[in-house]
Amino acid sequence: MKIRRYDAHETKQMHRVDGIELGSFRARAAAFLMDCLIVVLASVLVQVTIRLIGGKPGEDIAVEVGLFQGGYAAAWMVAYFGLTTWLFGGRTPGKRLMRLRVVSLAHEHISLWGSVERALGYGISIAECGFGFLQYFIHPNCRTVHDRIAETIVVRDRKSPLPEATTPE
Repeated sequence: MKIRRYDAHETKQMHRVDGIELGSFRARAAAFLMDCLIVVLASVLVQVTIRLIGGKPGEDIAVEVGLFQGGYAAAWMVAYFGLTTWLFGGRTPGKRLMRLRVVSLAHEHISLWGSVERALGYGISIAECGFGFLQYFIHPNCRTVHDRIAETIVVRDRKSPLPEATTPE
């Protein structure tokens, strides 16, 4: 029988990002709002397309713009934030514009599940009347609720990759 042992895999990644510059609250908020705007615009585009395809010629098109209304909106938000964070290496379009990147504290690259967890965490941050976002100011490493759920930090995106992992002293 093989003996299983604890592997402190997080330690290597945490040492790798030690000392890296964190993203400011202002930049993070701007990136989030830009991404929310993209979600709203994409939602409107999808609704218009569906109504144009299924509507009658000359008929008026009514489009609902509600970011946080209904279950489909939550699923759309999770899909957008989860997939873009994962597909673009921790950079949603808003984060890319603000030169920010989400970095996993547990893995070298953020996983799909980590990205989805973080996207779901936005809902919790919002559900707390926004206090989940404001925890940026009280956490020693400026981590919000969704950062802690997904074991991530948001850093200023640099041209060079993260420094090589070093072994702890």
